Amino acid sequence: MRIGIDVGGTNTDAALLSDDNHVVAGTKSPTTADVTSGVAAAVAALLAAPGADGRPTDPAAVDAVMIGTTHFLNALIEGERLARVAAVRLGLPATEALPPMVDWPERLREVVGGGTYLCHGGREFDGRMISPLDPDELRRVAADIRARGLTTIAISSVFSPAAAEDEVRAAEILTGELGDVHVSLSHEIGRVGLLARENATIVNASLRDLAEHIVDAFGAALVGAGIGAPFFISQNDGTLMDVAHARRYPVATFASGPTNSMRGAAFLSGLTDCAVVDVGGTTADVGILVGGFPREAAGESEAAGVRTNFRIPDVLSLGIGGGSLVAADGEVGPRSVGYRLTDEALVFGGDTLTATDLAVAAGAADIGDASAVAGLERAFAERALARIAERLAETVDRMRTSAAPLPVVAVGGGSVLVPGGLPGFPDVRRPAHFDVANAVGAAIAQVGGEVDRVFRVPEGKRDQVLATAREEAVRRAEESGARPGTVRVVDVEEVPLAYLPGGATRIRVKAVGDLDLGRPVSAYRVSGAGDGGAVGDGALGDGVSNVGASNVGVEKHGTSDAGAEKHGASQDGAEKHGASAAGARNDGASNEGAEKHGASNEGAEKHGASNDGAQDDDAQDDDAQDHDAQDHDAQNGVRTHA
Repeated sequence: MRIGIDVGGTNTDAALLSDDNHVVAGTKSPTTADVTSGVAAAVAALLAAPGADGRPTDPAAVDAVMIGTTHFLNALIEGERLARVAAVRLGLPATEALPPMVDWPERLREVVGGGTYLCHGGREFDGRMISPLDPDELRRVAADIRARGLTTIAISSVFSPAAAEDEVRAAEILTGELGDVHVSLSHEIGRVGLLARENATIVNASLRDLAEHIVDAFGAALVGAGIGAPFFISQNDGTLMDVAHARRYPVATFASGPTNSMRGAAFLSGLTDCAVVDVGGTTADVGILVGGFPREAAGESEAAGVRTNFRIPDVLSLGIGGGSLVAADGEVGPRSVGYRLTDEALVFGGDTLTATDLAVAAGAADIGDASAVAGLERAFAERALARIAERLAETVDRMRTSAAPLPVVAVGGGSVLVPGGLPGFPDVRRPAHFDVANAVGAAIAQVGGEVDRVFRVPEGKRDQVLATAREEAVRRAEESGARPGTVRVVDVEEVPLAYLPGGATRIRVKAVGDLDLGRPVSAYRVSGAGDGGAVGDGALGDGVSNVGASNVGVEKHGTSDAGAEKHGASQDGAEKHGASAAGARNDGASNEGAEKHGASNEGAEKHGASNDGAQDDDAQDDDAQDHDAQDHDAQNGVRTHA
């Protein structure tokens, strides 16, 4: 048997699934500030519920526990429980114009920013050096980090997804100097695009201490419930990671809540292609399922105002939930009573009119004391609910990509607000156990393997190259813990890169399979509080590139790239348009080194600001002014931004 747990801001949901994937029981408990007691209460209630044989479940019968959590995203949004980070970027003499954290909200920059360092290193898109890594320079950086009392480091390097050597070597030098520190490397976190990838890496580093606390709390809660089975944390893409991976990559859990809900909706409804409306206490999240997995957001995304580019599901959120406040004109949300719903809603004896009260008054739900809303005009409640339906339908319509009929699956405790049909979407389904779909989604989570690389595709060899990528994705999934024979390819994406020579194509292949519970527990369980900044943990994903799916290197099939022409000139002497960083001109792609209109990737000529010593409309300086303060350390030559 497996237990799925989803720890939300309001409730902690749990579901027990049998070996043949039937939902045996589901339960909700209030989320608690200490994490442990809320999870323990949910698990205790779940095990006490009558099982398939009508008796409580023996904890020893549980084979694995899968947990989804929003703790890390909430911490970033709140700006609390975050560690101060030393942000080290390898790329000099390029990239000076836009220092690390330049586009962060001021509030978060003050909380997280412990010091930024611009050092030599970095690569071109094909792996050639921008400048050699300087070990002495990094040792001076280590001395400054020690003097500031920082114990968490984020390292990013130009084009590290194509060539990670500089980041790995820099991590070795810094940990050799500083000892037991946490190190996050950008090529393990995000995709191509320096600033967004660097941001994601800094966010990840700031959450490392909290990750250890949360993971330990989960483990303590399960031990307290008598469960000795291994536990896993669900990721943004619906796959699993083990305890060691969760400690290193907490940023990979940011969107696990909506992902679990959508995966649970697919499982409970039997649909693999549909829209999912997940209504909680405060918001309604709308996403699209393709092949049973959430459609991923294209390009960059924002988390608490910080631009990142790790993979997350494509979700639109509305300020409508079961606890949403109702205005005098019948408009609902975005303000909500949230977790106080059971205290403040009219049907629970409170004095606040909420969306849940509307549903009860209109006869759409049987919750709490219906007599408490007997005086509420039914026509008013129905008009307000109709307006909710219109707004939900508008959001679903924005998410669809074709005019073909699209079924809608409504899940979450607040989905009682969703009628049996939405304007333009008559097929609305609310499956059994809809209120714990997120926990069910966590319980059925699978193991993933992904390849995301630039392949050279010779004429007539496309099928052969695709087959190679598919085989590698399947192999990675099996190596990461998927049971052989259950792995299938669920997504293939090809993007020809016209600005690179020789038929270069970025190919991304994702494969998933069922977790092999026959593996020894020791293969998953990890002891100790952390890894001391070691590079390259094992994980229930696609190896090193699991978090950001960003193992983007140039795969050469029988040809050499070293002397390839770029813009009519040799690679070594290729002209850069307005900037001196690595890469070719690309008017709209998000690749590092591309001249991009409106973006700020490596080497990009940006309208408003440009990298690599190019003019910045706000401030021009040969050494690139920092928007806060810049301290050129004359003694060591390291660019340090306090």
